[in-house]
Amino acid sequence: MCLGVPLKVVEIRENNTALVDMGGPTLEISTIFTPEVKVGDYVLVHAGFSISILTEEEAKDIVSALEEIEK
Repeated sequence: MCLGVPLKVVEIRENNTALVDMGGPTLEISTIFTPEVKVGDYVLVHAGFSISILTEEEAKDIVSALEEIEK
């Protein structure tokens, strides 16, 4: 099973990369599939790649669903 995690972009870097906030630590990801992403956007991240840009509401809904599964 594959899992995409919604994370917020905090910095755009060179070579199609960005830093995303993981609730404290940051992670460098590839934005090759979402080159139009901007700081402040939420992205769905899988295997170190942003695969989709989300609205804040979509990101919160996914996090909420993941928390329910965890229970």
